[in-house]
Amino acid sequence: MHALLPRHPVPALNVALVGGGRYVLGAAPAERFDLVVFYRGLHCPICAKYLMELERLAPEFAQRGVGIIAVSSDEEERARLMAEKVQASGLRFGFGLSLKSARQWGLYISTSRGKTSIGIEEPALFSEPGVFLVRPDGTLYYGAVQTMPFARPSFQDLLGAIDFAIAKDYPARGEYTGEV
Repeated sequence: MHALLPRHPVPALNVALVGGGRYVLGAAPAERFDLVVFYRGLHCPICAKYLMELERLAPEFAQRGVGIIAVSSDEEERARLMAEKVQASGLRFGFGLSLKSARQWGLYISTSRGKTSIGIEEPALFSEPGVFLVRPDGTLYYGAVQTMPFARPSFQDLLGAIDFAIAKDYPARGEYTGEV
């Protein structure tokens, strides 16, 4: 496990999209940021609620020059069902994230506990959530990873942070790697 460093390049991300095509981070960067939201998968009711909020706010992110992708290690059918559940229109869903790639992004990996509260089987292994803002040059601006599905960063708060960052030309923080 390693943490990604602000102002340094993020790992590659190349996933298939629900509805066809691929998402390749950096191939067509958004004007200001790409918001990459890694979610646990269809089995996670908290993820569905979280992604519904992101879908609701998608136009707000678009107005600020922020592109959005939701990514999981689910296979295509489960990713499609999640996209339908959140009634995705502004939100793209990537699927088939390898656990090796998840680990490169610093995501935590969990083992299955069987069926969840909504009666859907957890995959044998899957990644826990992560939220990242990536600059058009491919460097990390903001990152948050979690060990479990609870208490995630608020997308409304993130919009306020983006407004502040744009207005003040605020740099990515947490960049210092020297002696302490």
